[in-house]
Amino acid sequence: MRKLHFLLFTLMLFTACSHINEGERLIYVKPANVSRRVLLEDFTGQRCVNCPKGTAIIEQLLEEYGDAVIAVGIHGGPLGFKGNTKMIGLATDIGDEYYNHWQLEYQPVGLIDRHGAVNYTDWTKAVKDELAKVAPLNIMVEADVSGDDIHITVTATGTDGNTNGKLQVWLLEDGISALQTMPDGTTNRDYVHNHVLRTPVNGTWGEDISIGSDETKTFSMQQAVDAQWDTTQLSIVAFVYNDDGVMQAAKVKVINNIQQ
Repeated sequence: MRKLHFLLFTLMLFTACSHINEGERLIYVKPANVSRRVLLEDFTGQRCVNCPKGTAIIEQLLEEYGDAVIAVGIHGGPLGFKGNTKMIGLATDIGDEYYNHWQLEYQPVGLIDRHGAVNYTDWTKAVKDELAKVAPLNIMVEADVSGDDIHITVTATGTDGNTNGKLQVWLLEDGISALQTMPDGTTNRDYVHNHVLRTPVNGTWGEDISIGSDETKTFSMQQAVDAQWDTTQLSIVAFVYNDDGVMQAAKVKVINNIQQ
């Protein structure tokens, strides 16, 4: 009798399941939250006595948060140095343009995901606040240099609603030995500058991008190699921003295929 009841129960169970349409059995699962990566734009200068203090803060942030913090050293402004026949200068016209666009008034000063100017003494808190947010998209970057060009691929995938804005791609260089005015007023001619913005790859303000949830878009671009750059020290930073700030960022070291 117990076996009969069990067989009837099993039959009823499978019969009930058979009335569920195939489409109704598929339940949409929202993509997992994407870890935030924070962009810190450090407006710095070789003639800025307090800029090494800002660099020290960045080093602390990188040690604590690793690749979740992406720092970019933008040389320009009134304390920038464009060099001469004897000394290397890191300031660029594009650095001046960014400095003037954001109407900055001193150095060092930073933009943390482009939510207004932040004094270097407040960078730690501002970065921590941004890391607590959820990114609405994910960005992956691949880059390699061969011959005279750097080949770059940026893949963006939406994870939460629609994201509209600009995709910006920058080329950075580490390990540049050049002069720097120090906090005590002395000049260090062998100061090592890292994550220095060398050039924007896709224009001063990037290019339009629109990404929906679960949508993936790929962007391919090339950057000519400047003879002054050390191809073993290059990296690519890509980020998406709009009027609300930077939505997500990514950084990757350029793979060097050039025979030394």
